[in-house]
Amino acid sequence: MKKTKVINSDLSRVISQMGHYDTLGIGDAGMPVPANTEKIDLAVSKNLPSFMAVLENVLNELELQEVFLAEEIKTQNPEQLKAIEQVIKVPIKFIAHSEMKAVLSDAKAFVRTGEMTPYSNILLVSGVTF
Repeated sequence: MKKTKVINSDLSRVISQMGHYDTLGIGDAGMPVPANTEKIDLAVSKNLPSFMAVLENVLNELELQEVFLAEEIKTQNPEQLKAIEQVIKVPIKFIAHSEMKAVLSDAKAFVRTGEMTPYSNILLVSGVTF
């Protein structure tokens, strides 16, 4: 459920329409997005905007229940994992990257950033504000 601060109209719309347990994906420039999932493409150029900048912006508006990360981030991108753990205040669950790609078809949308580091992808599960 929406809080404040996101000015991208498509992203703001998706967040405002999310209900309890709906999911929103945010990820790197290389993440394949299923044809049936709305893609909000914020990528401007390499690393612009960064995954963390977009995640932190979305966290200003979206009430979280839990999040999912790819298991592979632990070994392939531990620096990004540390950054994520610093801003996420709900349970983090790890799944295989292949599973993450599969469940993206159920997400309300996927936000593509300019991030160019491996496994910089997250599924945010919406909570409720009451």
